[in-house]
Amino acid sequence: MDRRSFIQTLAGATALASMPHAIAQSQRKPNIVFMLIDDLGWGDFGCYGSTFHETPNIDALCREGMKFTHAYAGGPVCSPSRAALMTGQAPARIHITDWIPGTLLKDRKLTDAPILNQLPAGTPTLGTEMKKLGYHTCYVGKWHLGGEGSLPENFGFDINYGGDHHGHPSWPSHYFGPFEAHNLGGYGKDDYLTEVLSDKADSFLDEAAKSGKPFFLYLAEYAVHMPLQAREKLIEKYRQKNGGKDDPDPIYAAMVETVDAAVGRLRNKLKSLGVEDNTIILLTSDNGGVRFDAKKLHPIAENGPWRAGKGFLYEGGVREPLIVYWPHVTKAGSTSDVPITGMDFMPTLLHMVGGPAAPQPCDGIDIVPVIQGAAVPKRTLYWHFPHYSGQGGMPASSMLDGDWKLIEWLEDGHLELYNLRTDPGERYPLTSTFQARALKMQAQLHAWREQIGAAMPTSNPNFGKPGGTISKKKPKSSTEE
Repeated sequence: MDRRSFIQTLAGATALASMPHAIAQSQRKPNIVFMLIDDLGWGDFGCYGSTFHETPNIDALCREGMKFTHAYAGGPVCSPSRAALMTGQAPARIHITDWIPGTLLKDRKLTDAPILNQLPAGTPTLGTEMKKLGYHTCYVGKWHLGGEGSLPENFGFDINYGGDHHGHPSWPSHYFGPFEAHNLGGYGKDDYLTEVLSDKADSFLDEAAKSGKPFFLYLAEYAVHMPLQAREKLIEKYRQKNGGKDDPDPIYAAMVETVDAAVGRLRNKLKSLGVEDNTIILLTSDNGGVRFDAKKLHPIAENGPWRAGKGFLYEGGVREPLIVYWPHVTKAGSTSDVPITGMDFMPTLLHMVGGPAAPQPCDGIDIVPVIQGAAVPKRTLYWHFPHYSGQGGMPASSMLDGDWKLIEWLEDGHLELYNLRTDPGERYPLTSTFQARALKMQAQLHAWREQIGAAMPTSNPNFGKPGGTISKKKPKSSTEE
């Protein structure tokens, strides 16, 4: 055998010997980290336009992955959007359309539609479906979809740190220990919640690496939800940066940076464990940012060019940042303007890991083709919020059909029609100019509500009468949104 033949034979043998490993690598299910930030403004990251907040780790993730400019939450407040993310079902279908257990109503024209105070037992979730596929599952952080009996461990998560009925860090310590949330005992006043959640995530990732199973980590930060609290050193950094002014808010900016630090820490951990090349990371928020705290007159979150914020069906209340990093799939620095919604994550994640179609009913679509850069069919998005919000929002339903956005206000039925291409800030309603379009969209909206069994608010017979106050009694275990 000559030298050339020998080298070719040796190369072939080497390729054959390495083939089982290559096949095993290609067949390994990817790990998933889903990171959810609470009450984040659309424009709070540098990669989404902030010039004040410092988010180098998130900006790096954005440069390496795909940035979505038209991602939407399932609802304008916490529990509905979380239910949509977890189940793939529209909040109106699953009857969790307000934060659990809901707003205390005062003298209002309508009585809020009834809601469930917990995720219904037996509902398929991302946790149950990933567990069926052999994933080691962990929930870290805010749950807010029910208390005892309706916790993450009741819905497919092997481990749960911090997930229970709490809608925000509990009084009186809030973001500094001790903490009352599930499995977060043993911490003191020097411990900061966002950092503690990173500790728990690290602990799970160490365990998952030893197990040999693929892992699914759902990291739901309590930040940047009110109250505004951060370490004083970091707050002082932003005070100096804006010359001692309170606009932009230095405490809020510090909280945004703590979330960014958590992203950096997570990625470093994945790298140290040697799994970063097989781990998909998705980062988004549950609803728009709080524009004005009741006790402050200056803005808090930055919702970009969009109108209003949390608690409203205007764009500022439902449009979210979303970054998807899928090694070897997402094109670095790519951007998508395809409208997607929180219900899409159930079918999408199942496709990503080679699983079956999403359990039915499912109101989302698989957006893997979008992530891969393909075109997708046009779709219509719907929202239903039959409640008054603590931020000033009123009962309403809405829909988005291409560039056209319709809002129907449920107190009196009046319509607002906007074209988001020409008027992204929703300042100039075109209802009277395009009345036929508005009425057609309203009929579609009504048909959708009927089809999914949406609950509606009812007239308050005591409205305007002395003592005509309605109140929802909160369960003792509940906390305000």
